[in-house]
Amino acid sequence: MTARAELRAYLVKHRLAGPEVPTPRQNNLRHYRLFAQGDPKALMGLEPEPRRDPDAVLRLMAERVGVHPDPGYTEGPDSIDPDRTLDALDRLALLLRRTAERRGGVLAGTGHPTKLAGFHRALAEALEAAGCTVHTPARGVRFREPTPEGKRPRYLDVLDGVLVVRALDGPDGPGRPGPGDLAHTHSPLPVRLALTALADAGHRPPDLVLGDHGWLCGAGRLGIPAGGIADCNDVAPFAAEADGLVEVVVPLEDGSAPSCYVPLSDYVLQRADLAPYNR
Repeated sequence: MTARAELRAYLVKHRLAGPEVPTPRQNNLRHYRLFAQGDPKALMGLEPEPRRDPDAVLRLMAERVGVHPDPGYTEGPDSIDPDRTLDALDRLALLLRRTAERRGGVLAGTGHPTKLAGFHRALAEALEAAGCTVHTPARGVRFREPTPEGKRPRYLDVLDGVLVVRALDGPDGPGRPGPGDLAHTHSPLPVRLALTALADAGHRPPDLVLGDHGWLCGAGRLGIPAGGIADCNDVAPFAAEADGLVEVVVPLEDGSAPSCYVPLSDYVLQRADLAPYNR
């Protein structure tokens, strides 16, 4: 069995892709409506013109991700096509290879710090070993992020070479981040702040931003090559890819245990011919 076939079986087994991923259909459709309505959290920093209506969003996600294309299917499990996932991982490997050959500058950040930081870290570390410069600007910079509960104080931090967001204030309720806790975010503000700090320090823009959510969309809107992961309910990165703003978006369940993503980063690094392949 080839490495690609093995990884395909792994994706389906762990429901990272396949016919029944953890994100249900009703959740996907709700997010598609929010994107069509221009909800800032769903847009992740994009200002798409013209706007896509919900049917157009569904067609986009069926094409890019492999969700069920029938608008009449409104409840139950939804899907991510594992072959689309693998094709995107191959494109991400090519993007890394090109960046390594240029000895380019790299910025890695995530809005899913408890899930995806390790995936981005593995790629960034391999690029650094290949001669790239991995930047970690703006550590400690504070900002206020719009949330359903109002604007909340946040700050940027670095977790093993990957930029993340932490909360400054107390939690609103169960499951909400408290002071110093890692915060899940869709906002493009973190990447904008990081790029501003990089420029203020006299550095040129990075040649590649690795990330998800607002890290991808925020970088793409500024013309910086970007690649990373997005789930089947995250329209904005796929819209940005379709519009030529983001280089590569890998359709993938983004809420699994961090260890689940290790075979994927290993696969990308092998395809990119970057070492070390395993940790």
